[in-house]
Amino acid sequence: MAQKLRIGVVAPGTRIDQQLAERVKRFAADSFLDAAPEIVFHPQCFLSAGHFAGDDDARAAAFVAFANDPAFDAIWFARGGYGACRMAERALAQLNEHARGKTYLGYSDAGALMGGLYRLGFKHIAHGPMPVDMIRQGGEVAVKRALSWLIERAPESVELSLMFDGASAAFNIMVLQSIIGTPLEPDLRGHVLMLEDVGEYLYRIDRALFAITASANIRQVKGVKLGRLSDVPENDKPFGANEEELVRYWCARSGIPYLGRCDIGHDIENKVVPFGAPR
Repeated sequence: MAQKLRIGVVAPGTRIDQQLAERVKRFAADSFLDAAPEIVFHPQCFLSAGHFAGDDDARAAAFVAFANDPAFDAIWFARGGYGACRMAERALAQLNEHARGKTYLGYSDAGALMGGLYRLGFKHIAHGPMPVDMIRQGGEVAVKRALSWLIERAPESVELSLMFDGASAAFNIMVLQSIIGTPLEPDLRGHVLMLEDVGEYLYRIDRALFAITASANIRQVKGVKLGRLSDVPENDKPFGANEEELVRYWCARSGIPYLGRCDIGHDIENKVVPFGAPR
């Protein structure tokens, strides 16, 4: 029998409940039977330090411990929230060659850490569902999609257009804006850049797109695709443009091709987007 995949889960931002971890492990065992991976949640996932899953040192130490451990095949980020950027640089500086061979999967706030990994030349990084998606209505399908990709690189888990796009990367809009010009910003020249977000006013999205598309790095992407913007609050007055019109506007202003929509977002339909060229 082939050795089972071993997945380490850490929380670089906010915490999760232990009950959620047990639910995810049971779901994986029931859904994949003999092929079910061993999923190990670092105790740090359940810590609480104000907003965060433990203080910056605890979150960095947990990530480094699991990433550098040769017993793990993949690192799965437990959830987003906020906090990855606070510990990312110190953590990335401590990674070894075992860390380079692993797969890293997550989205939302985890994009800050994933951007830094990609900048350093790590080759197995993907934007995709996380354990916390289990708490969404119907969230089992998202978690199964993530695990199917981690276990067997199931093609049905992946955003369909990747087979035509060449090199790709995907980010939450606000997270990408926050890492531009920092040591966490990856080289995205020649990539199709996919963007999504949740819970942001359209004027904030517009401001973030101004900053993103002003970047010399981003102006060298192959093009931009827009995923879903969910739970957009209502402004005190109509903004005057919808989400796609905003992206088209800033792409046109900056000379970046707008390439249409993609199937990513903060929802259960979120597809996996591996960074880089298809393998």
